[in-house]
Amino acid sequence: MSSRFRRAAQLLLHIDEPPQRTALAFAIGVLIAFSPILGLHTLLALAIAFVFRLNRVAILIGAYINNPWTMGPLYLAGTGVGCALLGVSAHELEQIEWSLTGLMPYLWPFVVGNLVLGVAAGSVSYVLALRFLSSSRAPSAPPRPGAGQEPTGTT
Repeated sequence: MSSRFRRAAQLLLHIDEPPQRTALAFAIGVLIAFSPILGLHTLLALAIAFVFRLNRVAILIGAYINNPWTMGPLYLAGTGVGCALLGVSAHELEQIEWSLTGLMPYLWPFVVGNLVLGVAAGSVSYVLALRFLSSSRAPSAPPRPGAGQEPTGTT
């Protein structure tokens, strides 16, 4: 496990709120990572966390799945999915003309495909994060000896 992943996991595990809310915040962050609103992921994540009172650390960790190293593959996959869903030829994606007129045919496939992948990735990440958080969080206090047993009356 890399040190960054380990640190992110530790931050998530030491949050004092139910695992469902933490997993939800993380999943919304993953959805935001696929958002076609380039360059505004951090602001969008913080705004959503503020409005819905979600954990800012969890939502930012999810949003930072999209970073300079992953941005190209994420957006290319999303555009490919959008092309398939909207019936647009993806053949020219390999030799795309990087101008406004060359990119316009792929605007809607880019938006639709990345939103579809974002919803799918966010849903899967919610389930995985919830399982991880539920199984990894230690109970707040160890059970006392004899806890849960009926007291015996010796009068």
